[in-house]
Amino acid sequence: MSAAVLVALGVPFAAVKFLPVTASELPSSASARQVDASLQAGFPPGRTAPIELVVGAPAGSPRLAELTAEIRTLPGVAALSSAQPAGPDMSLVDVASATPTYGTASRDLVAAIRALHPPFYLGVAGETAGFVDLEHSLGSHLPFALALVFAATLLVFFLMTGSVVLGVKAVLMNALSLSAVYGVLVLIFQHGSLQGLLSYQGTGALDATQPILLFAISFGLATDYGVFLLSRIKEARDSGIPNGEAVAIGLERTGRIVTAAALLFAVAVGAFTTSKLVFIKELGFGTALAVLLDASIIRGLLVPSLMEILGAWNWWAPAPLRRFAGRGHDGREPASSGVRVTA
Repeated sequence: MSAAVLVALGVPFAAVKFLPVTASELPSSASARQVDASLQAGFPPGRTAPIELVVGAPAGSPRLAELTAEIRTLPGVAALSSAQPAGPDMSLVDVASATPTYGTASRDLVAAIRALHPPFYLGVAGETAGFVDLEHSLGSHLPFALALVFAATLLVFFLMTGSVVLGVKAVLMNALSLSAVYGVLVLIFQHGSLQGLLSYQGTGALDATQPILLFAISFGLATDYGVFLLSRIKEARDSGIPNGEAVAIGLERTGRIVTAAALLFAVAVGAFTTSKLVFIKELGFGTALAVLLDASIIRGLLVPSLMEILGAWNWWAPAPLRRFAGRGHDGREPASSGVRVTA
């Protein structure tokens, strides 16, 4: 039931949208936001933040005229500025998009300009292009970052317990908790569900860097709590206590400590939700929620239940790894040594 609730909470993340931090996320009393609002109201879309082109051709040259004529035919172009000299054989051209700066059509326009490939240098910059590059950079580096974190987690858990199963379980539990946090953030900050309670004005999207920050912070804390719990369970099991009793002992010894630590951390980080900056609210709320979910549902319910179901298979590792580490088991419950560890 608990796992089903977390899965359901994570479903809205499938429809997530991202935007960079802009002046619209500042308090309404901030002069920067007031100026930005005036510019947005007084000028057509794309005029205050045009797509900036650096062209390797002198201003007024036939080659530059051919390029600008081709750009005018692209979908979404509202206007082109006159070419301005920028040094020997270099010029600057501003392209105004007919749609908002970070809209899908403006990003498609950046891609279309970059796909022209004229016989001279063509660089595309500006706020829209910068956001496109940010998304591309995050997307291209994300698989490597995830693989590195998952591999490190599996290695740490294997060196500590001699088990492959416990490392995989830790990764899956952390991923389940984070997906639920991301889904709640979409419901609250993208859909604007709690604007009145949290005193913010939603932008219809999340800050593009929030998932990376939340992943790094929350995954690290969750792994820390997991190591703390499993170390106690392993101590009990190594002394000869059966798996079910060892899980109960480990949970009993660490439950209050983990819960108290999570509550203190959630209160400290949750204070960020009082910030007047929306992206700070997102970070504080998401981190506090991730810690509380991990300390309650994950560590208090799912992890013990799953370890009870798996039994001796919790400590399984392939034979080559068992010989390498000198630990791990083949999935059979070892005989009890008769020794009991007192709490």
